[in-house]
Amino acid sequence: MSAPAVRIVEVGPRDGLQNEAAPVPVEARIRLIEDLADAGLKSIEAGAFVSPKWVPQMASTAEVLAGLKRRDGVTYSVLTPNMIGLDAAKAAGVTEVAVFGAASETFSQRNINCSIAESIERFEPVARAALAAGIRVRGYVSCVLGCPYEGDVPVAQVVKAARALSDMGCYEISLGDTIGVGTPRAARVMAAAVADAIGIERVAVHFHDTFGQALANILACLDDGVACVDSAVAGLGGCPYAKGASGNVATEDLVYMLNGLGVSTGVDLDRLARAGWAITDLLGKAPSSKVSLAIRAKTSAGTPS
Repeated sequence: MSAPAVRIVEVGPRDGLQNEAAPVPVEARIRLIEDLADAGLKSIEAGAFVSPKWVPQMASTAEVLAGLKRRDGVTYSVLTPNMIGLDAAKAAGVTEVAVFGAASETFSQRNINCSIAESIERFEPVARAALAAGIRVRGYVSCVLGCPYEGDVPVAQVVKAARALSDMGCYEISLGDTIGVGTPRAARVMAAAVADAIGIERVAVHFHDTFGQALANILACLDDGVACVDSAVAGLGGCPYAKGASGNVATEDLVYMLNGLGVSTGVDLDRLARAGWAITDLLGKAPSSKVSLAIRAKTSAGTPS
């Protein structure tokens, strides 16, 4: 491996819960975030200041942040698509926000009702104001390996979107395979092209596991020097604008793989699995993480994990 440590950005409390049929109670969202921090995760996407009309699951993000027992050394970031969202984030004492674009014109129109160019214009003042307030800004690019409406997405479009977010001040660009159709070679080629444009140290990957390729795609990118990966506990998530897309790669599966590679994450796998069980039990579903299911089976049988 080219990196001795990998930073994990846990997106379960936001990206993982935003696709649930009904909003999760504030108390449960707080418990999930605190459980994840207790497991050793240092970067947690805690919610989003978006219109409750469009994403009702993220309503009450301000209450969630107010109720958290924040740990030193843990970043609790939020998604802020506009100035209203940024103002709410500032009032909540957030130190990092995220803005999001797409590499597909059709997806951009369906997701945020504007073109890619228009989305960049919208986000520029948000990023500028955040940076002026001492708040770090992270960028997301959706549909980097395929679009539910357009099919294959040219690498050049991904590079263009990533460079635009980088130019507006995003310290890191998370490259999202929103519908989980990527394979290792395509993932490596795409990430390398973006790294050539903005620097490998600013590249993160965010792979969904619809076709079971997420871990393989991550490994391919890690081998080329990527050192930041987004994931969601228990494999929570999906995409409300991409029918059939499954959840994010499970944090438990990611940590297990990295442990086997001798790569440091600082995450306690057993505590992480328990955080996933608590939220999935509440949701009435099983974790999609095979590692989580294996640990639970051993625990239930009284076998040390």
